Amino acid sequence: MNTAANPRKPGPPAERPDWVSNEMFPFQSRWFETQNGQTMHYIDEGRGEPIVFVHGNPTWSFEFRHLILGLHDSYRCIAMDHIGFGLSSCSGSNKDYHPRAHSENLHGLMDKLGLENITLFLTDWGGPIGLDFARRRPERVRRLIIANTWAWPVSGDPHFVRFSSIMSSRIGRFLIRRLNIFVNIVLPKAVGDRSIMTKAIMHHYRRAQATPFERNANAALPGYIIGASDWLGELWAENHQFIDKPALLLWGFKDIAFRRKEYDTWREHLTHAEPHEFPRRGHLIAEEAPEETIELTRAFIEKH
Repeated sequence: MNTAANPRKPGPPAERPDWVSNEMFPFQSRWFETQNGQTMHYIDEGRGEPIVFVHGNPTWSFEFRHLILGLHDSYRCIAMDHIGFGLSSCSGSNKDYHPRAHSENLHGLMDKLGLENITLFLTDWGGPIGLDFARRRPERVRRLIIANTWAWPVSGDPHFVRFSSIMSSRIGRFLIRRLNIFVNIVLPKAVGDRSIMTKAIMHHYRRAQATPFERNANAALPGYIIGASDWLGELWAENHQFIDKPALLLWGFKDIAFRRKEYDTWREHLTHAEPHEFPRRGHLIAEEAPEETIELTRAFIEKH
C-alpha cells in the first residue's frame, strides 16, 4: 500500500508531524504495536495512580491535554489514540474499527504498561470501549469517570437508530470521508459554546483526519452504534462487574448526542455515582470545562 493512499502506515514514524503544536500538546509521543499489526500512539505523563483517558469519535488524545497538564503532577496520565484516529496508524479494514477491536487494543496497552488501580475517564465511544476492559478485568479498575457516553444496546431508540442509519448510509459515509463533516459540522454543534472550538483547536482535529483514507474509522463507528448491538448487549449484561465501583458522572446537557435519558440511565445503574451537571456545556467536557473537571477529578480520587 503506497503512502499516498495510507499516509499513516503501521510502524512508529520518524518524528511527530509538525502540525502538532508542542505548545498546545507538550507531551512525549509513544508507540505501541497492536495484535493486528497496527501502531497505536499514546502519551504517558506523570507518576502515581494511573488515570486512563479513552476518547471517542472523531477526537483523539489531544482532547484531554488540559486535564493531563492539570493532573500529571499527582497522577500517571495515559491517553491513547484509537487505531484510525489521532497519530495512530490507519487500516483499510472496517473490522479493525469495530469497538471490540478498539477495546482489545486498549487491553493490550494496559497489559504492556502493567496498569493496576486504574481510574478510567470515559467519553463518547470511550465509554463502551473502556467499560469492556472493566467488565473483563474488574480487579484492575478502581474508579470510573463517565462523561457523556453510554454502554448498552440502543437499537430500539429512534434517536440513535436515525443517526446511525444516516451516517452509515452511502451518502453519509461519502460526506464523512470526502467532506469531513464529523469534524467540520457535528463536532462544533455538539458543544455548548462554539467559540470554545478555536481555529487552533479545530486545526488539530482536522489535521488528524486530513484525507478520506484517514477518515475510515470516523466513517465506520456510526454504523456500529446499531451494528455492534450484540457486543453492547454482552457488555451491559455483565455490568455487575463495574456498576458498584466509585463513579464520577460528568454530564453536559447541551450535547446533541447523549441526552438526559442516558444520564438518567447511568444514575439508575451506577450504585455509587457522584453526579455533576454542566447545564451550559455539551459533549466535550474536557474541552469545555477543563478547570472544573480537574478539580472534580482530584477531589473524587482523593475521596476514594
